[in-house]
Amino acid sequence: MEILQRTISDIASELSKEAACEANGKARPLPPIYELEDAKCECCGMSEEYKLEYARRVREKFSGKMVCKLCAEAVRVEMERNGGRNWEEALNAHMSACMWSNRIGRAYSVLYQAEAMRAILNKSSSGGCSWPKSINPRDKGGPKKAAIARSLSCILAITRDTNYYRTTSESIAN
Repeated sequence: MEILQRTISDIASELSKEAACEANGKARPLPPIYELEDAKCECCGMSEEYKLEYARRVREKFSGKMVCKLCAEAVRVEMERNGGRNWEEALNAHMSACMWSNRIGRAYSVLYQAEAMRAILNKSSSGGCSWPKSINPRDKGGPKKAAIARSLSCILAITRDTNYYRTTSESIAN
């Protein structure tokens, strides 16, 4: 015969522990209460709740500016891109990009996309971006242009496969 076991919910278990502590005269210490601050990122404008200590550390790190974690990572990447020289330069570059994006991108989304495409084309034509280079062995010197490398055409393989199936089916029919 199976042994039946009684289950107790977590709440009932906690209540019985509290009752036992009160009967012994011991008061269980309450968990600490953290004061939260509703802070707004000065780059992207995202608002989030932070612990006061965390918000203080972020402001110390970023020259008194509140920066969310996503923007902090973007600032770190910007700093690495510039050779790791200065946090303030990277922060100012990121903040100016965010302010431009917030000003133009939300009000005129089509204009924002067109401007982003223009910036990409400017980067690619000025050589400031590392686009894939041509792998053609005939391109020895000369300026390299951005191109998609093409290995072989798939039409040759498709034609070969269809010819194989056609000859196989003809030989079976004979």
